[in-house]
Amino acid sequence: MTTISLPELRLVGFYSTNEVAATSLPVDLPTNTWRTILRAVVPAQPGDLLDVSAWFKVTNDIRPTAYPVGVGAHLWAYDCDNGLGSAGVWERLDPEAGSVGMNVHRDLHHLVLPVEVAYRVPDDWPAGHRMVIALRADAHSTAWDRDGDGVAQDRLTVDPYGRLTVRRYCPA
Repeated sequence: MTTISLPELRLVGFYSTNEVAATSLPVDLPTNTWRTILRAVVPAQPGDLLDVSAWFKVTNDIRPTAYPVGVGAHLWAYDCDNGLGSAGVWERLDPEAGSVGMNVHRDLHHLVLPVEVAYRVPDDWPAGHRMVIALRADAHSTAWDRDGDGVAQDRLTVDPYGRLTVRRYCPA
């Protein structure tokens, strides 16, 4: 368990986007085909507190017969000013609290996944570097390879609705 306690904070920034980047999630067995759903670039300083919330919607419209598909979503961050950008190191924000998941099946059809977390910018964060906060998702099922060819052809639709919001606080 992680406890964050900062006595006096002041809001220094509000960043929000509804620009959903992905249109689909490939359904496979491994959980390593992440897609970035939403992202925001945020100024960050060591010790800042980022209050991050996000939600997005997927639809299980697999044809001809839909089967249950697990969808996992996580909040991530990386340094966009380190010269590597998204090819650099990605860090999951609070691996327990910053993750959500649920099965979406034909009867449910549309699944909305919300997630939020409070994240303290590490003390070793490079001064002046901006942080990209991203909501990423993955879809997986044991039924993914129905035709047995080892190729993930089924996809969940990522609906064009969602929101990522970051409130940036710094010590007063």
